[in-house]
Amino acid sequence: MIERIRVHDVGPIREADVRFGDLTVFVGPQATGKSILLQLIKLLLDKQAIHETLGHFGIEWSSDLKAFLELYFGEGMSSLWNGKQSRLIPGKANKALRFESYARRRRSQPKDEEATAFYIPAQRVMSLRDGMTRPFTDYKVGDPFVLRDFSERLHQLVQNEFNLNRGLFPQKNRLNDTLRKPLEKHIFGGFELRIDSSSYQSRLTLGREAGGAFPYLVWSAGQREFVPMLLGLYWLLPPAAASRRNKLQWVVVEEPEMGLHPNGIAAVINLILELRSRGYRILVSTHSPHVLDIVWALRFLRKNRGTEKDVLRLLGLNAAPRAKYLAENALKSNLKTYYFSRDGTVRDISNLDPGADDVTEAGWGGLTEFSGKVGDVVAEVAARNAVGRP
Repeated sequence: MIERIRVHDVGPIREADVRFGDLTVFVGPQATGKSILLQLIKLLLDKQAIHETLGHFGIEWSSDLKAFLELYFGEGMSSLWNGKQSRLIPGKANKALRFESYARRRRSQPKDEEATAFYIPAQRVMSLRDGMTRPFTDYKVGDPFVLRDFSERLHQLVQNEFNLNRGLFPQKNRLNDTLRKPLEKHIFGGFELRIDSSSYQSRLTLGREAGGAFPYLVWSAGQREFVPMLLGLYWLLPPAAASRRNKLQWVVVEEPEMGLHPNGIAAVINLILELRSRGYRILVSTHSPHVLDIVWALRFLRKNRGTEKDVLRLLGLNAAPRAKYLAENALKSNLKTYYFSRDGTVRDISNLDPGADDVTEAGWGGLTEFSGKVGDVVAEVAARNAVGRP
């Protein structure tokens, strides 16, 4: 279990010192290194499992670091590591690890081949093509590993485990009413997610009991973004007696808000908190102020003796036993937030204090900056009109 990571001069990241909470949120403008750092964490946790997966699909890089970086991070990404300046210091270590060793394959034991982190990438929409899942080999060699690995997992689930049940959503044994009904209302709009094999290939469609099937290309953008994430969450939240996947400790979710209305985002946040209540450590990157609204409110409630009932009201959940457990766990969780800036530094803004002197923290990593600017302009015009000045 890695509790801390320090990074120097890796891609756009000049300096970062991240101490993980139970739920850790990364915010900041595009291309500031959030995804790179998340993929680095995955690599630190699961190096051997990554090597074994690449080897299983016949990919060879001869322990060459630049070749491995291209295979793992994606084509053109080998330059993110500068051998003379780049440093990566995990956990309590006092010196940087030899990053070259992460490109070197070693003979492994079966237990080393099991991943401990499940990664839901920002490019997840690419894991479906016309409603059909895509296996690892359906991608180019230079496509990011986390996308190919996620896509392969979904492909195996739909073709094997889920194929036993044609109706994927809603399923009572997959999510309880508290979590399922907001998804039905705010994301699926009463439609059902099904597996259709009428064309001799399993593909995902939306439909109603009294209507036909709606193919992938007529889904809303939010539905196309959300369905791959839902299938990944199904696997992480097994319906059996076990509440989680035993070996997995971490879940990474990039930009869970993509394509969704704020009510849909709130429904997804509840799923993320359900993951946390089952013992997973969660890493999230986001560009949504709605995500940080919840994180800030939970921190405030924890600091000011908020109750389980307050959390249920905040999340819009009823008082069912599972919802109470989720709320209780959310109230106890250690929540951390980090801001990735354009100058390459990564800052801890976990307090999310609107009155902080640090404008980055006060503006929650820039996510409320535009709204604040709009408010200032409107207030200024309203004040001028109140005194009759043009």
